[in-house]
Amino acid sequence: MWDFSVGRAMGLMMQTLPFVVLRMAVYFGITLAYILVTGMGAGIGFGVGALGDAGFQAGSTFWGGLIGFGLVGAVMYWAREYILYIVKAGHIAVLVELIDGKSMPEGRSQVEHGRVVVTERFAQASVLFAVDQLIKGVLRAVTGLVRGILTILPIPGARQLTGILHAFLQVAVGLVDEVILAHAIRTGSTNPWGSAKDALVLYGQNYRVMLKNAAWLAIIVYLLSFVVFLVMLAPAALVVHLMPGAWAAGGFVFALLFAWAVKAAVLEPFAITCLMQVYFKTIEGQQPDPEWDARLEQMSKKFRDLKARAFGGRAQPDASAEPA
Repeated sequence: MWDFSVGRAMGLMMQTLPFVVLRMAVYFGITLAYILVTGMGAGIGFGVGALGDAGFQAGSTFWGGLIGFGLVGAVMYWAREYILYIVKAGHIAVLVELIDGKSMPEGRSQVEHGRVVVTERFAQASVLFAVDQLIKGVLRAVTGLVRGILTILPIPGARQLTGILHAFLQVAVGLVDEVILAHAIRTGSTNPWGSAKDALVLYGQNYRVMLKNAAWLAIIVYLLSFVVFLVMLAPAALVVHLMPGAWAAGGFVFALLFAWAVKAAVLEPFAITCLMQVYFKTIEGQQPDPEWDARLEQMSKKFRDLKARAFGGRAQPDASAEPA
């Protein structure tokens, strides 16, 4: 059914408890910021609305809350590359060493050790973020290849089925990109572009195994996230009730935020740990296949860009190529 060990993944998660706690602090802190700033915005809107009738007050309360929600969203958009650099990549770096049976160095915390390893591989947060974005683009091209194969199969309703499957595989890509980063960290290369390129070629030549396991993990993660969402509906509704003007949809939104926080802090690193097991085991003893290198270069502009950067240059724009 799948090729990873749930027990081993849970054990590795427990061994990296400092990072799990850090992730929980970061993502639940983000959720709390959304709730507090949205509440403040709704409160200001409620106060301004007192100058008008009941309808005006309800509208200003809604827009005040929406503006507060949007402000936090804008801050998080700009902070996302630093979260990737400090939290996600650091956790991956420690997990890689534990999977390989290495021990943590004396006199340095896990979080600090993870930061040092990531800094050695990716000198700046912007470099890691750029590599990650290119990786995601190439992975989307691979899932597009799977979709293309299904389209030509003589299966009734294949077009509708393919659309659903493609959307699902896009979700799974969100788990695989960090596994590619894990390989870049594991190799110890100081050329992050080159190690990411090789990792993507190895992924491409084993995409069936990787997508199968990523699909199972996506199902597990989103089912558990849905359970968290249902559990959090009642307390989230209470929070909304305490806000001025009580948003009708606020409970739903905040429950989604709580579910997202649990998913990002606990469920995603668990899924990535499982995929790292599969990836490292699958590629053991393999070398990047030149045929897959050429195939990825042909199908993905992002791969061409990544490859050019790996050799110290930049990809030239290709007007005839489809963006991927």
